[in-house]
Amino acid sequence: MTAIETKHENSNSSAEKLFDFLSDMNNYEQLMPQDKIEKWNSEEDKCEFNIKGMARIGLQIVNTQRPNLIEIKSFGKVPFEFDLNIHLVPINDQSAELYMIFNGQINAFMKMMVEKPLKNFFNMLVDEGAALKL
Repeated sequence: MTAIETKHENSNSSAEKLFDFLSDMNNYEQLMPQDKIEKWNSEEDKCEFNIKGMARIGLQIVNTQRPNLIEIKSFGKVPFEFDLNIHLVPINDQSAELYMIFNGQINAFMKMMVEKPLKNFFNMLVDEGAALKL
C-alpha cells in the first residue's frame, strides 16, 4: 500500500461551501489540468476521464462526513485500486484547510514511476480547490 499526503492549503471558502462543491463530481472538471485530461464524463457521485498518454481513471464518492471528509474510491479498469480522501478542516466561518490522502495498491516498481507525478497532481488539485471563490 502506498500512501501519499498532499500539502495542506488554506482556502478563503468555508468548509461547508468547499464540501458542497467537492461532493459533486460534476465540479471536478474545473479542478483538472485541461491540457492533461480528455474524454471527461461525470455524474453527481462519480466521474471518468483519460489522462492523456496514460490511463482511464474512474472516481466514485463512497462516503461523506459533512463538512469534513469526502471518501472517493477508484472504479472501472484503472491501472491499480486506490482511494482518495479529501479532508476539510474548518478554520473559521469563512475559511478552511484542505488536503488529500491517497492510498493505492501499487507495487514497488510502479511506485518509483508514479509516486512523484501523483503527488504533483494531487497537490495541484489542492491548490485549485483552495483557490476556489465559493
